[in-house]
Amino acid sequence: MGGEVPGPRLLSRALSFGGGGGVPEEALHLVFGYVDDPRDREAASLVCRRWHRIDALSRKHVTVGFCYAVEPARLLARFPRLESLALKGKPRAAMYGLIPEDWGAYAAPWVAQLAAPLECLKAVHLRRMTITDQDIAVLVRARGHMLQVLKLDKCSDFSTDALRLIARSCRSLRTLFLEECIIDDKGSEWLHELAVNNSVLVTLNFYMTDLKVEPSDLELLAKNCKSLLSLKMSDCDLSDLIGFLQTSKALQEFAGGSFSEVGEYTKYEKVKFPPRLCFLGSLTFMGKNEMPIIFPFSATLKKLDLQYTLLTTEDHCQIIAKCPNLLVLEVRNVIGDRGLEVVADTCKKLRRLRIERGEDDPGQEEQGGVSQLGLTAVAVGCRELEYIAAYVSDITNGALESIGTFCKNLYDFRLVLLDQQKEITDLPLDNGVRALLRNCTKLRRFAFYLRPGGLSDVGLGYIGRYSGNIQYMLLGNVGESDNGLIQFAMGCTNLRKLELRSCCFSERALAVAVLQMPSLRYIWVQGYRASPTGQDLLLMARPFWNIEFAPPSPENVYRMMADGQPCVDNQAQVLAYYSLAGRRPDCPQWLVILHPA
Repeated sequence: MGGEVPGPRLLSRALSFGGGGGVPEEALHLVFGYVDDPRDREAASLVCRRWHRIDALSRKHVTVGFCYAVEPARLLARFPRLESLALKGKPRAAMYGLIPEDWGAYAAPWVAQLAAPLECLKAVHLRRMTITDQDIAVLVRARGHMLQVLKLDKCSDFSTDALRLIARSCRSLRTLFLEECIIDDKGSEWLHELAVNNSVLVTLNFYMTDLKVEPSDLELLAKNCKSLLSLKMSDCDLSDLIGFLQTSKALQEFAGGSFSEVGEYTKYEKVKFPPRLCFLGSLTFMGKNEMPIIFPFSATLKKLDLQYTLLTTEDHCQIIAKCPNLLVLEVRNVIGDRGLEVVADTCKKLRRLRIERGEDDPGQEEQGGVSQLGLTAVAVGCRELEYIAAYVSDITNGALESIGTFCKNLYDFRLVLLDQQKEITDLPLDNGVRALLRNCTKLRRFAFYLRPGGLSDVGLGYIGRYSGNIQYMLLGNVGESDNGLIQFAMGCTNLRKLELRSCCFSERALAVAVLQMPSLRYIWVQGYRASPTGQDLLLMARPFWNIEFAPPSPENVYRMMADGQPCVDNQAQVLAYYSLAGRRPDCPQWLVILHPA
């Protein structure tokens, strides 16, 4: 196949052989090996029974976008030689406190049915799922000798006892990922066990957890794992990590260090980062006096995260001006328009820009705050951008048009318009969103969360008309009436996942809109004109389509999260999704299953 571009084009050539009947089995296996996109794989498997069988035997990775979409046994029967499995649980809204802890997404059935039979399984990735120590023990007993990658992403309900078992048993583990997990900390012995038993670890991530560890165990890990390239950890004073940083000669990525004594730079003068470090996560509580610690290697940085620092707008300007080779920048909106202008002038190679919401205090808004001025500057100056996610105080149609004109490589765009500013310059944003979507033809993911009046029915129709390639979308405070939603839905031919919040649409319109989107596999809605029982949602009922309704009752209003905070406001929620598994067996009592009955 010398020189050929692998993928669907090779597959289409094979089609010319009449369904692949004349192509040797070995050749078809080779061709399928070049097809990575799941949708291309899905299309190929439908050509004939032979192709279906070859796809089943050659598929090495599967992502299950929602854990209730298929039964574990069915997945095992379909793909018996999987090497890698990714499984997503609770809706994304769980990350924002909108889904109760007892909602579901339990890993137990998956672990019990898949761990032992999948003899080739080397990598497991669970996201937003509930997994217990017992579940992890089952997985480790079955696959621990082969497991190379274990990612528990925003998971909960397990403890460091399970981590200790992983460290003792999974000696081939190259990646252990625990970011933002809720873990019961019963001691730091797990890290010591990992350092003693593993010599091949490449990536260790327990960032944004509350785990406490001993710096001496990190140093031992660095001595025994010469392959360690990435460490993202919970907060630990940088002065306690001097030995680890000196030992980790190969380290390229680090995050999680903190400055516990702000303003005491002399305490950190001996901190020297490894020579190959080029991805730097947030150094918590870093202020102006501590900034010089990163100046010696700032010119070689490819990723910089300043989200949890104490830097002002001017401090951001000073640091970023020294980082011309950045590919990824993550900040809070305190960076301000001035900071983004420095980004535009300096970071010509930038691929990903994330601007999170800062603290809601007037002082920060005065010195920072991102508007159309900053986004326009970045669009003009950073034309290689592929990902933009930004919380903004103001935005105009012209700024969105600039992004569409200059950022042709965008595949993911997310914008949230904050409600801190009383007057917004230029609403509705109909023409701007039309220009952005028409010109950014590579977009696959799109989020647009506005304020009331931010987008009219006409603008919502534009989103539908010009989003033919988008597969995931989040919309908030958009449209004026049911008609706008219907016009939107009629254009979304490839949309697979839709999330709506704080919209004016009726239950009936939601149901009708779902029926207009042929590729839709999942929709979650909170904040619409709900009925007490959700009965109008049954208009979308059809085979293999599950509908779950959380009514706006006091039971939901006062249901608490693990930290004692209320999880939802007084708004109904609906979740509907395509499923081959039928009605789920672990539905909590407060959730109403509308379909299947």
